[in-house]
Amino acid sequence: MSSSGGAAERDGSEQVGGGSLAHRVPELGALELLLAVARLGSLGGAARELGITQPAASSRIRSMERQLGVALVDRSPRGSRLTDTGALVTDWARRIVEAAEAFDAGAQALRDRRDSRLRVAASMTIAEYLLPGWLLALRAQRPDTAVSLLAGNSAAVAERLLSDEADLGFVEGLSVPPGLDSAVIGHDRLIVVAAPAHPWARRRRPLEPTELAATPLILREKGSGTRQVLDAALGGLSRPLIELSSTTAVKAAAVSGAGPAVLSELAVREELAMRRLVNVPVAAVSLARDLRAVWPTGHRPTGPARELLSLTRG
Repeated sequence: MSSSGGAAERDGSEQVGGGSLAHRVPELGALELLLAVARLGSLGGAARELGITQPAASSRIRSMERQLGVALVDRSPRGSRLTDTGALVTDWARRIVEAAEAFDAGAQALRDRRDSRLRVAASMTIAEYLLPGWLLALRAQRPDTAVSLLAGNSAAVAERLLSDEADLGFVEGLSVPPGLDSAVIGHDRLIVVAAPAHPWARRRRPLEPTELAATPLILREKGSGTRQVLDAALGGLSRPLIELSSTTAVKAAAVSGAGPAVLSELAVREELAMRRLVNVPVAAVSLARDLRAVWPTGHRPTGPARELLSLTRG
């Protein structure tokens, strides 16, 4: 055994003992280096294989010897060979590295399984008018990810997320449902619309908020973001003329002349442009709202959910 190895044993003897396992067991990179030295019989060759310099490899071996309190490698002009103790430690190191490789393969399998699907829950306006474009962009980036979309009102989106039935959600209400974190991804505005034959379509003056609140309207169901914003802005609503569970259904009823409705500006652009519906101004009331991505508190989106979230801000 070389004199440098004996010095390592003497130096290391003071450092071996208590403390956490992480302080007593060499790091994985050092064990991989030791295995390479054993296989190649050369510290320089092992350094090249691992993509580090020879001085760095020598330093790592010396550090491991100090940590363990034993000499591992005899160095000579003819190369490097393991000491008897080094050969024994190498056998243990091989088991650790093999276990680490199995751990890494398992973790990759978990990532692959996570990345193979994405479950999205979204309130109706976002699901119908914004998500299709975002999902097309995501498919271009992740063609192998299967996406499922659950559309419902904001309350239903929260329930899906909190029961682990969705990975990412989108809502349109005034506030974030309890138990969820959020990020604002856009803005929207509700507008009052009516068919061209309706008396409101020919008004010259904006509606007063009190008149709007007192008029039976075609509305989304309770729990929807649209209903929440409208109710809060007007301080209460008359009994609905018709209550429907989708933006498309509310819009169709308004176009048919059944009565006035309050809908997202995003949802009626085409109908306004073609004069199938008319925008009815309302005085002194704001019907603006934030569009939010939501997820369970403390569980920020990862994998495909994180990529979809980034696309909403593009």
